[in-house]
Amino acid sequence: MDKLDHLARRARLEPLVLGHSGRVTSTNRTDLIISVLEDAFAPLMKADPRGFRGKFRKMASDPHSFYRGSACLFYADVTEADDPFATEESGRIWIHGDLHVENFGTYLNADGRMVFDINDFDEAYLGRFTWDLQRFAASLALVGWQKALPEDDVRSLIGKYVRAYLAQVDEYRQSDGDNEFGLHLENTSGPIQAALVTARHRRRADLLDATTILADGIRMLREDSSLRRLGKRERAAVTKAFEGYLDTIPEDKRFDRDLFYDLRDVAGKSGFGIGSAGLPAYNVLVEGFSQALDNDVVLSMKQANIPAVSRFVDTSEVDAYFEHEGHRTAVSQRALQVHTDPLLGYTQIDGVGYVVSEVSPYEVDLDWSGITEPDDIAEVVTMLGRATAKIHCASDEDSSQDLVDFQVEDAIARGLEDRRREFTAWVTDFGLEYAEQVREDHVRFVNAFREGRIGVSAT
Repeated sequence: MDKLDHLARRARLEPLVLGHSGRVTSTNRTDLIISVLEDAFAPLMKADPRGFRGKFRKMASDPHSFYRGSACLFYADVTEADDPFATEESGRIWIHGDLHVENFGTYLNADGRMVFDINDFDEAYLGRFTWDLQRFAASLALVGWQKALPEDDVRSLIGKYVRAYLAQVDEYRQSDGDNEFGLHLENTSGPIQAALVTARHRRRADLLDATTILADGIRMLREDSSLRRLGKRERAAVTKAFEGYLDTIPEDKRFDRDLFYDLRDVAGKSGFGIGSAGLPAYNVLVEGFSQALDNDVVLSMKQANIPAVSRFVDTSEVDAYFEHEGHRTAVSQRALQVHTDPLLGYTQIDGVGYVVSEVSPYEVDLDWSGITEPDDIAEVVTMLGRATAKIHCASDEDSSQDLVDFQVEDAIARGLEDRRREFTAWVTDFGLEYAEQVREDHVRFVNAFREGRIGVSAT
């Protein structure tokens, strides 16, 4: 289904109504949930019904899992709602697009430094800066509810996140460069520093041992239930796509092709998380800087999806800028993450865009299971608020893309002048109220899926 079809179907969806509390309601919410999910995922459901049954069952497990997998429903709601704080400029900046509490973790940046930052940029797009904050606030409220925190504590935590965000925006306004801020071993503590320490102790050799085997002195991808071998035609198409990908790596991050990138093995890959279910993907094994076997590198080549927010906004300007969704994903990640994976790039197979990145041993997600006390959560969300401001403010006219050609921090500050307390309360109220909506939607979704009303049969 192309974007014109998406927009036409959107026009037929039952309109949402704002309740007196600001919470989104609908005269037939279940039908809306079904329509939005099928609109977003119909082609992938058809291509991989088993994968989507797995995705939907993961979404059914709890309200936050449902929220993670239904960004399209979030944007169906917020794009219809009033926003008194996003201006013409701050309403069209680079946003993450799926900012929830579990989309944060560690990575080894292009400068060789271990960094804690926002990750997973599949949904990145141009939009209102408020949407990232609203989506995070609702996610935090859902996690707070699942941890049985009192509402006053949840309100306080969302407020701390927003105030930390605004404080970091102010720091960018006073700074000469947008790339200076980062969370690393020297300026973090608690669970975030623990994740960085864990990542620092990871070894590439351990990843290679887990994902590859040695056959006659040559490293090959290890076969398991998530890996499939390719026929000659498909392997040739992936090999050609890999060659095209090499040309998309920026020159300042490109290694010597005589010393790197030699293709060693390729295989189909499945078994991704909630957000990537049904997307075709491949693992690609390449030789690293030398013929030493512990220098080999595993790359992921994954089909890029249409970002959720783009289904509900005018996409003409952005569509014209990019060759395909793989190109969009790579450019947006470079804009938002700044010192990103030096192997990040993009390619296409049969005209469909793919994003390519390293399967890194140094990626450790923030583990929320042991973060239970409000004081501990407060320390974490304060740092996450600053990290959110970083991706917004670093992706403007100082970055390598030119879709956003103004200083984001100035645009945000101008739109909030003398209204910061009001803005913080607005985001906080939204987070609590939308989390309640999500909990109700989760029950509707589970019932609809059990009854076979959503695209893929529940049998």
